[in-house]
Amino acid sequence: MLVLAVDTSTPAVTAGVVQLEPDSLALAAERVTIDARAHGELLTPHVLDAVQAAGTSLRDLGAIVCGAGPGPFTGLRAGMATAAALGHSLGIPVHPVCSLDAIAAEVVPGEPFLVVTDARRREVYWAEYDAEGKRVGEPAVQSPAELTTTAKAAAGYFAEKTGLRVLTPEYPSPLGLVTAAREALRSGAEPAPMTPLYLRRPDAVEPGARKRVTTP
Repeated sequence: MLVLAVDTSTPAVTAGVVQLEPDSLALAAERVTIDARAHGELLTPHVLDAVQAAGTSLRDLGAIVCGAGPGPFTGLRAGMATAAALGHSLGIPVHPVCSLDAIAAEVVPGEPFLVVTDARRREVYWAEYDAEGKRVGEPAVQSPAELTTTAKAAAGYFAEKTGLRVLTPEYPSPLGLVTAAREALRSGAEPAPMTPLYLRRPDAVEPGARKRVTTP
């Protein structure tokens, strides 16, 4: 099965095509640009370029995997909306995965570790993983100084903020995204709801009701 993988939960605008076999994964093509302000502008061209570079077409795809965050509201929405629209138009399933899990999927196992990305406002999104790469608990958002962990290492592009030993990778990759979803893809399980992991409300809020003006 050919799987399209996309992620916009970090400054990386990521799209790639992965060949999923019964017992292996192989990257066919990928396009990645690090630009936190270009998710909406670059994602669709990256998808089309990756599909072309893989020597295939959108109609040949069997599924889509999309990073569901946690991540900033605007960037994350661009990726999930694009994935949902493509899945609907092509009639193929779209599997959302935690973007931190996609990073963890490519960490060489052997010890507990964290995955840490930028949440802005001097905070980080993070999750803890055991020595086999399985997530322990739910993703959270807080300042690096407030993190409590026994882990000695961290991956993700904000890993250095923790003061722990830095691991790779920095960003979710197409292979990491598909690895995080491979059991559901291989079993043909129904995709989880396309619910973004914002972890906090967006900065923009609806304006309050106008005050009534009274005259004496």
